[in-house]
Amino acid sequence: MKQPFYVLYEDNHIIIVNKAAGVLVQGDATGDKTLSDYVKDYIKEKYNKPGDVFLGTVHRLDRPVSGIVVFARTSKALERMNELFRRRDVQKTYWAVVGKKPEKKSGKLTHWLVKNEEKNTVKAFDTEVKGSQKAELNYRYLGEINHYHLLEVNPITGRPHQIRVQLATMGCPIRGDVKYGYPRLNPEGNINLHARRLYFVHPVKKEPILCKAPLPENPFWEEFLELETEEIKTENLDFLY
Repeated sequence: MKQPFYVLYEDNHIIIVNKAAGVLVQGDATGDKTLSDYVKDYIKEKYNKPGDVFLGTVHRLDRPVSGIVVFARTSKALERMNELFRRRDVQKTYWAVVGKKPEKKSGKLTHWLVKNEEKNTVKAFDTEVKGSQKAELNYRYLGEINHYHLLEVNPITGRPHQIRVQLATMGCPIRGDVKYGYPRLNPEGNINLHARRLYFVHPVKKEPILCKAPLPENPFWEEFLELETEEIKTENLDFLY
């Protein structure tokens, strides 16, 4: 991906983009330009909007992660999208490349996570501890290419660093994720975690929305496309959800 984002879907209420790895969703101490800033610039230019552009952040991806991010274009849409995420009426699917094959081809992981705000790291526990949040995800093994393994991950909860720390706790840290135990950085400084697909019912139009984010334009990532077997048809949407 040569630019910060590509638009996957947009209407008067929401805009869904495919974020490049390395781009911040919201500002931090670095002061680097954010995805929110880039998308506001896009809307301002495309629709010739005077003054400030409203853009509500519905959810986030970590900086080194690529894939789908949803923004709200009105306060009403933001309120309704927040409610969808709060009720977990959104199906999120990620692709993760790991260096070690999991013991089971599929399974559910449940941990209790505690975030260290100072170090920006998360620790996973098998049982509830003080100040922890419950985290759950389902995973499925898709196959192996060149000694790397592709997992499809469906988070049930939406905790910070959840997929990264839960897969690492299972013994399968994500390629390039030295923060959670992978032995070396990727050349590009990203990690091989990609928000691949998102499905929900539009909070205003009440129509099903299914977005799929193309993989980063990277030869390593693109090899894994041959492992994708899923064919999504409109009549399967209720089943998917």
